Amino acid sequence: MNIEKRSLWTVLIVILVGTFAVQTVFAESGFGAAGAEADTCRTLEEMLNYAIDDEFAARAEYEMIMEEYGEIRPFSNIIRAEEIHIALLEPLFIQYGYELPADSSASHVVLPESLKNAFEIGIEAEIANIAMYVSFLAGDLPDDVRDVFERLKAGSENHLLAFENGLERNQ
Repeated sequence: MNIEKRSLWTVLIVILVGTFAVQTVFAESGFGAAGAEADTCRTLEEMLNYAIDDEFAARAEYEMIMEEYGEIRPFSNIIRAEEIHIALLEPLFIQYGYELPADSSASHVVLPESLKNAFEIGIEAEIANIAMYVSFLAGDLPDDVRDVFERLKAGSENHLLAFENGLERNQ
């Protein structure tokens, strides 16, 4: 399936799964992708905050999963990608004169009940993350921000595939 069709299916799944998927991953719904979904009138600063909070939360979630279940793939690979995602977002805060938020993600994530559930949560988190970037990209953005959001969306599409494959292997 090509990326465009996969993205369309991803958006449709997000609509169907809705808030349930996001709240499974995060303890509070006003944070990261869940916050972005609830906030329909977002400024550039708010978009950057939601984006970095969601990337912080993914990193914290995958750290927690590896502490509990061991350094297993794809979590060990994807956590390094989350570091890159955060590093791509940080200069945008400086560029536009916004304060970089503190990483409070540890208080917003929950430990999955099982390794299988960890893969399911990874899938749900990436679907929500992709939907967040799709909604951001639908608006008028500066070119540098658009480029970063497109790169992060593409990375999340790859992560989604890795989690789907991991879930298949761990059924």
